Amino acid sequence: MRILVVEDDEKTAAFMVKGLNEAGYVVDHAATGRDGLFLATSGDYDAAIVDRMLPALDGLSLIQALRAANIQTPILILSALGQVDDRVSGLRAGGDDYLTKPFAFSELLARVESLLRRRGGSGPETRLTVGDLEMDLLARTVRRGGTLIELQPREFRLLEYLMRHAGQVVTRTMLLENVWDYHFDPQTNVIDVHISRLRQKIDKGFEAPLLHTVRGAGYCIRAAP
Repeated sequence: MRILVVEDDEKTAAFMVKGLNEAGYVVDHAATGRDGLFLATSGDYDAAIVDRMLPALDGLSLIQALRAANIQTPILILSALGQVDDRVSGLRAGGDDYLTKPFAFSELLARVESLLRRRGGSGPETRLTVGDLEMDLLARTVRRGGTLIELQPREFRLLEYLMRHAGQVVTRTMLLENVWDYHFDPQTNVIDVHISRLRQKIDKGFEAPLLHTVRGAGYCIRAAP
């Protein structure tokens, strides 16, 4: 399930993104209201977390714009403003829930889960499958054809991202941003090295390869025909 986080404070955003990723969600982050509006209107999200005080476009204006466009994504508002009038104005602007800062991540996660239940969502995925390759996100294990495959933490994260986008071409930029948290290209061969190691572990010795290089574009994991 996909969550959009719109938060301009780097530390707060990183804290939420890390925790939601660990809980099994796919997370996109925007640091301004304008970027958040662009992502929210162009992507299909199961829920959004929106800070009230944002640069370029404030959180309430962002929410009002989404509701005016008939986008009904459940929205949790975050704000240091916690008076009754503040909460009421947030909910009347189109927010579905309101959480004041500072907050405990466990409460934020519980509120997100509550929003998803109201919408009919079943919570985050706990198992990913591509062909005979299976990843258990709770046990943190990977098996292919029933054979256990030992992965390092970064390899696991890389494979998880690829499997969540199975059948799609994943670019180097996407991997750098979502697996290594780089928002620039460090001009190293770190991706090539990890892809090579991962390919050795999940494809070597099996009849058909799952991990493919798409020349000039990126990488794709897909079930063997």
